[in-house]
Amino acid sequence: MPPTLRSAVGSDVGRRRENNQDSAVTSPRILAVADGMGGHAHGEVASAVAISAVMDLDARLRGVALAEIDLLAALRETIDDAAARLTGLAQQNPDLRGTGTTVVAFLVDGTRIGVLHLGDSRAYLLRDGELHRLTRDHTLVQSLVDEGRISEAEAASHPRRSWLVKTLQDGSTPEPDLFHVEAQPGDRYLICSDGVTAVLEDPQLQEILGTVAEPAAAVAELIARSNAGGGPDNITCIVADLVDDAEPEDDTPVVVGAAATTQS
Repeated sequence: MPPTLRSAVGSDVGRRRENNQDSAVTSPRILAVADGMGGHAHGEVASAVAISAVMDLDARLRGVALAEIDLLAALRETIDDAAARLTGLAQQNPDLRGTGTTVVAFLVDGTRIGVLHLGDSRAYLLRDGELHRLTRDHTLVQSLVDEGRISEAEAASHPRRSWLVKTLQDGSTPEPDLFHVEAQPGDRYLICSDGVTAVLEDPQLQEILGTVAEPAAAVAELIARSNAGGGPDNITCIVADLVDDAEPEDDTPVVVGAAATTQS
């Protein structure tokens, strides 16, 4: 039996926001987090649309042998579909123009993982006790760091650190990072919105992921500590373990945040 995911997901409005513009979904095949852009109209709509498109992909793949699937092509088609949906909504309702969201999505086939990334939500891997950041923020400040113009320490307090240069947005063609991760049994993955990483630095993430055994408990701890640190934004995270010799989890997707409200 191939390795399978054991995952948990949670979302919280935080301490300073009135509504939750984050959305997320997990299933045995899919992990995804979307953070609606707070400075734009109806960010919760954008994140819910992105997660809805991911859930439609998940439904199409249920019962399909993923070994025959091009994981990155499937994710590319999904983000293009989400962009088309957003554009259609904005054409129908001018109030939705400028709507956008970050997206991090995993499509998982045993030890083969396809990753899609847009924006400043992040994905991490904890392997053998070491934390590795899998994504690079699509922000102006990260571009300055990559060019050597400012340091990581300067980036952390830069006044434009949240200025996104890539997102999923209506009226535009998304330009996501797409890449594979060669997974190993025992790996632990974290996908989170910047409501987590704006408060918790990588060493704190490593400590929580490395010491809290159950994914659900790790999610709860991440949310609690983010709120304890001020909760400046919506807080959404997925913790997923890749395990051997285990029966697959319930095939029903778990949805949280704005997408869950839209579904209900």
